[in-house]
Amino acid sequence: MASTYENLRADIITAMKARDAATTTALRTADAAIKRAAMDANKEIDDALSLATLRKAVKNLTDAKAEFEKGGRADLVAANDAEIRILEKYLPKGLDAATVDALIVAAIASTGAQSKKEMGKVIGALKQHPDAALIDFGAVSKLVQAKLP
Repeated sequence: MASTYENLRADIITAMKARDAATTTALRTADAAIKRAAMDANKEIDDALSLATLRKAVKNLTDAKAEFEKGGRADLVAANDAEIRILEKYLPKGLDAATVDALIVAAIASTGAQSKKEMGKVIGALKQHPDAALIDFGAVSKLVQAKLP
C-alpha cells in the first residue's frame, strides 16, 4: 500500500497531465510543506509527518478562510474551500462525536482530573491513545473544558 506522501506525489502528476492548475498548485504547496517539515525535523518523510503537515495546512486554510469571510472576500473563501477539499482527501476521517466523548470521559476517569487546572493531564492521556492521530485536539480541548468544573 502506498503511503500518503506517495499518493500525493502521484496525484500531482495526474493533476499536471489533466492541466488542473488549482489542484496542481495545492498539491505542490503541500508537497513542499511536507519536504520542509522533514528537513526541519531532520527525519525521513513518513505517514505521521505527512498527516501532521497536511492537518496543519488545513487548519491554516480554515483560519484564513474565517478572516476572508470577515473581510467579505468571497473569491478567496471559495479558493480556500477548494484547497481544503483537495487536502482533506489525504487525511483519515476523524472519530465520531460519541467516540470522542467516550474517550474524554475515560481519560478524565483514568487521570482523576477534578478541575480545569488538570486539563493537561487529560489531554496528555488522550495523546497516548492509539487513535490519537484521528483526534482533533483543538475541538477536544473545548470539550474537556466543558466537562471539568
